[in-house]
Amino acid sequence: MGPMLQTILTVLLLLMLLLIIIFLFFLFKPWRFFFSSRFRSSIKGELERPLVADEEDANASPLNQINELPRDYDLEGACYPSEVLFRSPRTHGQGLVHKQRLQTLPVPPTAPQCGDTLVVDVISDPSSDDVDVGQTLRLSSAQLAQFQKQGTPNIRNDRLQDLVQWNISDQRSCLTLEVINGPSRGLRCSVQSTNSSRLPLTLGRVSPSDLLIKDSEVSGKHAMIKWNLDKMKWELVDMGSLNGTLLNSKPINHPDTESRNWGNPMSLANGDIITLGTTSKVMVHIASQTQHHIPFGVGMASDPMAMRRGGKRFPMEDVCYYQWPLPGLDQFGLFGVCDGHGGDGAAKSASKIFPEIVASILSDSLRRERVLSCGDASDILREAFSQTEAHMNHHYEGCTATVLLVWTDGEENFFAQCANVGDSTCIMSLNGKQIKMTEDHKITNYSERLRIEETGEPLKEGETRLYGINLARMLGDKFLKQQDTRFSSEPYISEVVHIDQASKAFAILASDGLWDVISVKKAIQLVLQMKEKCYSERENIAEKTANLLLNEAKTLRTKDNTSVIFLDFDTFNKFSCKVES
Repeated sequence: MGPMLQTILTVLLLLMLLLIIIFLFFLFKPWRFFFSSRFRSSIKGELERPLVADEEDANASPLNQINELPRDYDLEGACYPSEVLFRSPRTHGQGLVHKQRLQTLPVPPTAPQCGDTLVVDVISDPSSDDVDVGQTLRLSSAQLAQFQKQGTPNIRNDRLQDLVQWNISDQRSCLTLEVINGPSRGLRCSVQSTNSSRLPLTLGRVSPSDLLIKDSEVSGKHAMIKWNLDKMKWELVDMGSLNGTLLNSKPINHPDTESRNWGNPMSLANGDIITLGTTSKVMVHIASQTQHHIPFGVGMASDPMAMRRGGKRFPMEDVCYYQWPLPGLDQFGLFGVCDGHGGDGAAKSASKIFPEIVASILSDSLRRERVLSCGDASDILREAFSQTEAHMNHHYEGCTATVLLVWTDGEENFFAQCANVGDSTCIMSLNGKQIKMTEDHKITNYSERLRIEETGEPLKEGETRLYGINLARMLGDKFLKQQDTRFSSEPYISEVVHIDQASKAFAILASDGLWDVISVKKAIQLVLQMKEKCYSERENIAEKTANLLLNEAKTLRTKDNTSVIFLDFDTFNKFSCKVES
């Protein structure tokens, strides 16, 4: 038994030694030293494929040429293209990273010309929400200084400066916050990324918070939004609030709420929902200033309405139009309705001529600055009507004309002023107050009869028409004006309406087909009902409201062409920025 036991122990020891050797073999992976460098370089070459469409494109554009850099260098701050052009969907936790080839993109003349190849290292960390697949990373100021100090070839400091200036000016951003739920529902605040004096933007319950939310669950200084110039993104930071901050239902405050420590900055995107406490919710709207966009809701609808015998519609002689901004005038826009008679020629001509003439008058910098400084465009509107009448060559056709000139002072304030001839009416509602912006120029109107009386040829008792027309003021109709001087194209001009950020304001411009069957009070009630009904949908309800008014006139069997323009100054895109998708 002794020798046999000894043999068994020896075998067991040998097996244990063999297992140890195998374990060490797999632990240290000695086979990695035996693969050829050629194979390793082929793997590396496949992973570091340049992000260009093909060889011809790479040679065609100097943008796609840059010397290969070490992995710890970031190219965003040093070489165009910008991060937007390289963005791909997030991997959502997938471990595989794939570098896609991208098509060659047009390059601005200020973009720097770099070396021979562009190699962008893409790192996907499933645990991080800050890095996108395909995103080029941006150098911090310290890294950029080190990068320039090392003197990497073919990248010049003056080119870097040109790029930085171009990139900042091209990616200006406008942030608008709107409280959509809670005690302060409807409250708004807006700021531009270039307005450093108003940044960072603070959210809280006490002054001097920029977005002052009257909610007991909101801390005095609850959260802050800042513009990250390095990332070109808006970032939200919880300021150690008691009840926490949620971004799209996910907490962003410091895990230890009792410590009152600030949370980490979180990038914001258009459409995000910020929850402060449990009830106050704030919607985020991020917009680019590089493109023009109507800075408030606009809806337009029209229908011939009236029926001849046999069910055929009368010809449509209404024309409604708007233009924002006016050519070369970023702060001004024009909205108008023309109701033709004797045909649609005069209405079509007026709708084309008016924006051109108003833009031409306001192109004079002195006159434009006078409007902006004084807040009154009466002279502009009066001259525009005079010139439009002079340009129209319609002897046997005419039209009403109602135009609303809207402008902004660049400080989140709008101004609206109306002028009209005829009976197409514009009304406004401002914080619940009804404002009539036009004057009817029908023969039956008392003020119009007084004007005619002052010409020395008063109307006879019971006379309601001149030469078969129930209007005394219009554009066109040159023949009638030659026959009777009581006809006029002199407009009525309203007072200026100031619309600030807190105003609950909207305007309705419509031809008489609407007002023949709907009172001003009824129209305002319909608008308020629609706004209340559609508020939770977070849509631009202007188009729906215009169609609602039109359909109501149809239900009430109006007998005239009907056109409606609805302007909603109380909408999410209140400021002059384009919402990104």
